[in-house]
Amino acid sequence: MATITASSRRRVTAFPETVNEVSARLVAAGVVTMAVGILALGQWWILAPLVYGFLARVAAGPRFSPLGLLVTRVVTPSLALEPRIVPGPPKQFAQGVGVVFSVSASVLYLAGASDSASVVLGMLVFAATLESVFGYCLGCKVFALLMRVGVIPESVCEACNDLTL
Repeated sequence: MATITASSRRRVTAFPETVNEVSARLVAAGVVTMAVGILALGQWWILAPLVYGFLARVAAGPRFSPLGLLVTRVVTPSLALEPRIVPGPPKQFAQGVGVVFSVSASVLYLAGASDSASVVLGMLVFAATLESVFGYCLGCKVFALLMRVGVIPESVCEACNDLTL
């Protein structure tokens, strides 16, 4: 019987050290689609899978996220695009920002402040659209700024400072 150690358990559930930018942009397109579905169609129940997806991706990358699995196992492999490998920690940070926005929108909606929830979702749509359409990750830019000012130690993402990658 195999023994599962803390380090092997971490490898199974941890966010990946590197991420395929193509997949990240496709996941962002899925987030845009879900959030626009909420806003345009008034389908507020979609907040539940949106929040779950962000939480799952922060915890373990695409492993437990239905959207992440669909993108990494079906959509990305079916495209004739070369992978573009980028460091994982900024993308994990960006998913964490998505948690904050989607949970905030959920709390606001449940508190009866659907107009405020719509504004928060609009900001999420804006950020996810920048990522999916232009490859501009606002969360990643904030991560880099926080590293530059010393809030996030450089050891969290040594690859972020390696320009050869």
